[in-house]
Amino acid sequence: MTWDDLIKFELEKPYFQALVKFLKIEDQKKVILPPKEQRLACFKLTPYDQVKVVLLGQDPYHNYHQAHGLAFSVEQGQFPPSLMNIYKELVDDLGVPYPTTGNLTAWAKQGVLLLNTVLTVELHKALSHQNKGWETFTLAAIKKVNEKNERVVFILWGAKAKAYLRYIDLKKHRVIMSAHPSPLSAHLGFFGSKPFSKANQYLIEAGSAPIDWELT
Repeated sequence: MTWDDLIKFELEKPYFQALVKFLKIEDQKKVILPPKEQRLACFKLTPYDQVKVVLLGQDPYHNYHQAHGLAFSVEQGQFPPSLMNIYKELVDDLGVPYPTTGNLTAWAKQGVLLLNTVLTVELHKALSHQNKGWETFTLAAIKKVNEKNERVVFILWGAKAKAYLRYIDLKKHRVIMSAHPSPLSAHLGFFGSKPFSKANQYLIEAGSAPIDWELT
């Protein structure tokens, strides 16, 4: 099984064909983020057979030079508020230095699937591509990860991410849940939840190498 297998299978379905048509029209008349070549970046950087952690986001950042196909990650520029809170928890949890980059590619290359449930957005319009078909595709990806025999750690932040709990086999995999790192909710249980050390503990227990979460 590879991500290419999944994409080819889903591509044949009417919903995905409708999604492709929708994006083609949107790309012609609007600024859609991230750029076409980066929309499936999370799958390219984290091959199916290497997935050890799934960190589930919602939709891409909607300002210029931010979204590049990885949930919570920014290609360049200032750190968004949610990412700043993620970094605060990372430093508190593991005692590592505060990251100097907002680019989470280093995590993706170690087996952290940084998956948004919606993979595109219109410039400056959050959630503008909800209910266009992406959710069906990304749910298919989550279900495929759930089929892996090796333990996977799913990190679900916020109510929308927690809704995917029902698709995860808890006898085989592990789930870490808390409030979302958004400034609106981080104080409701995200801070102090220690998701990074917990994820590594679950991986080590299963005989997998831990993730090096430090970013420099």
